[in-house]
Amino acid sequence: MKKLFIIALLLISTTVYAQNPGADDISGIWWNDIKTSKIKVEKKDGKYIGTIVYLIPEKYINGEPEKDNKNPDVNLRNRSVLNLQILNGLVYNSEAKEWSGGLIYDPKSGKTYECYVWLEGKDNLQLKGFVAGIRLLGRKSSWTRCSL
Repeated sequence: MKKLFIIALLLISTTVYAQNPGADDISGIWWNDIKTSKIKVEKKDGKYIGTIVYLIPEKYINGEPEKDNKNPDVNLRNRSVLNLQILNGLVYNSEAKEWSGGLIYDPKSGKTYECYVWLEGKDNLQLKGFVAGIRLLGRKSSWTRCSL
């Protein structure tokens, strides 16, 4: 009877662990929602950041990656979007099972939004950028886990 109880306890704890994401579960390489770039998410100084590490060559202009030409800072408009950090400051909240408190930069518009992210399954990262601290005022994006 003790063995049966221990086995049942192990199965339950394994199932609960598998359903509850850990803080590092968002680390890795992700395709953006339209599969034009790959973003590497990693932990740096206790917070999660995301950096564009790949752009499809079809998006290159004259053989070079796109520039950050919509940036509100004129001095940054000539920098490459490749290797650009677009996600920063995310902290894992185990109760909410989400990473929040971060910012996401959209190089297509040059705007920065507050954001939070969560996992739907192991390989589907949901992001929501929003304004004025109101989560309802925003846009959702879905990234898919991939390899570099």
